[in-house]
Amino acid sequence: MKDIQPITPSFIEQIKQLLRDAQNGVFRSVNTIMVQTYFELGKRIVVQEQSGEEQSNYGDYLLETLSKNLTKEFGRGYSKRNLELIRKFYLIYKIAKSPISQSISWTHYLHLMRIAKEEERRFYEIETESNNWSVRELERQINSSLYERLSLSKVKNEVLRLADKGQIVETPRDLIKDPYVLEFLNLKEHHSYSETDLEQALIDKLEHFLLELGKGFTFVGRQVRFTFDEEHFRVDLVFYNRLLRCFVLIDLKIGKLKHQDLGQMQMYVNYYDRFVKLADENKTIGIILCKDKKDTLVEITLPENNEHIFASKYELILPSKDQFKQLLEAQK
Repeated sequence: MKDIQPITPSFIEQIKQLLRDAQNGVFRSVNTIMVQTYFELGKRIVVQEQSGEEQSNYGDYLLETLSKNLTKEFGRGYSKRNLELIRKFYLIYKIAKSPISQSISWTHYLHLMRIAKEEERRFYEIETESNNWSVRELERQINSSLYERLSLSKVKNEVLRLADKGQIVETPRDLIKDPYVLEFLNLKEHHSYSETDLEQALIDKLEHFLLELGKGFTFVGRQVRFTFDEEHFRVDLVFYNRLLRCFVLIDLKIGKLKHQDLGQMQMYVNYYDRFVKLADENKTIGIILCKDKKDTLVEITLPENNEHIFASKYELILPSKDQFKQLLEAQK
């Protein structure tokens, strides 16, 4: 009897992946049909409402009657409130410049519909689709005012492009946020912590930190050492950005930014540019994350044509959206 060919773990994993892909495909198909059906349902509700709009409270009567009939036939999911949301979905997207996405779920759309400004809503639609954000990640990015943080330093035509195309990373400044929101670290705002504690917390929550940093980041190392003139220096965190093809160095400061901190980062960046990066790679970016900073100090310390060293504040709590807008306005 011939020896039986062993079944390899890779074969089993390939079969599992095949089934996972099938499950995901089914989910996407069901989701696409659901979203398209809700749009059509919303349209029919609006058309029916318009036919009886002269009758007092006809809209409420229509939704209540429809809810009772649909719930009896199809079960939960067709409450009056849900039908109101389906109607709202149609009213928003029948005039929206963006088509309904086939890869964004109904639950995503429930969060997106809460955004009043079409430009801002469109931005989050694009980012959700291109980055495959979960509902939870979309909610966090909306609550952390990602759109406002990215648009704060942009001129009008670039803000319009942000709303039309999403975040496009072409220059070092396109990567920078101010402030960065690190509420996922669970460090208390007024609790005593060291720069080492902050660094360790970021490493422990590296996946969350990469999402907050933005597109194209990969982690290289922490406390990365380099030496010259018999002196040792360490960069707190080193990343590489695949989109800009350059190293990104991050230095952590728990207090107020000082001009010495900017000088130190300039030295780090110069070293990487001269001795670490390859000839076909782009210039190194340096980011100092600090609890407090004065923009005038940054402007005076750094060269006028600076495009590679940045100082940004970080927040350990997630303010309300109104508080966030006030915070961003104060920095203009």
